[in-house]
Amino acid sequence: MTEATLKVAIDNRGVATVTMNRPEKHNAFDDSVIAELTNAFNELAGNPEVRVMVLAAEGKSFSAGADLGWMKRMASYSYDENLRDANALAGMLKTLNTLPFPTIARVQGAAFGGAVGLVSCCDMAVAGPKASFSLSEVKIGLIPATISPYVIAAIGARAARRYFVTAERFSAESALQLGLVSELVEAEAMDATITQLVDALLANSPAAILAAKKLVLDVDNQVITDELIKDTSERIAAIRVSPEGQEGLTAFLEKRPATWVKG
Repeated sequence: MTEATLKVAIDNRGVATVTMNRPEKHNAFDDSVIAELTNAFNELAGNPEVRVMVLAAEGKSFSAGADLGWMKRMASYSYDENLRDANALAGMLKTLNTLPFPTIARVQGAAFGGAVGLVSCCDMAVAGPKASFSLSEVKIGLIPATISPYVIAAIGARAARRYFVTAERFSAESALQLGLVSELVEAEAMDATITQLVDALLANSPAAILAAKKLVLDVDNQVITDELIKDTSERIAAIRVSPEGQEGLTAFLEKRPATWVKG
């Protein structure tokens, strides 16, 4: 029996792990893998039990980006066929970027091309010492178009102007400095570091986490206008009177764990 190219598991705390499982192909993705990832993300988004998601990969590479066979097929595609494929990838990235719970990328090895987009769409990333990154599209006459909004948001326009055009490979240390990676730890400490992040997340209000994540996406790069100030004031007022807002404040004042804290 062929092993699944994507594995999804949810533990009893609501921590989902989505694992790319094509180690023999360095977890490169094609249209089928993109569809699988999209379906997995959508199913998790619709599951009210899920509190956190970890995006991981089997083998020595996180993901080599586009699969060679897929690129060979795309070379003969028409404009409309290429647009369809690009829209599918863009849709998957948007779904990942806007999942209604925190997401953590576990980057143990190389992340090239579109895989940098996957990392950028996650809320945080933990990398091991063997992780490396490359926006390699221009080497083969392409551009990192669909991933660009997320990568630029992660590393900034100045760094993107370099790495989009040089296609050079950069280290996990550089990724940490750029903000693409949140934590750089030894390989044996990766899971413990992720567990610490997960524990911190699970101590917080699920509704507040969703609202806070949406707040960042909505406020980022906005001009501070009267309308923006009004919007942010309305958001805090609304969440203060919400069920979880009331529970959180009451639990704090009563010096007890909130109802969403398990164990």
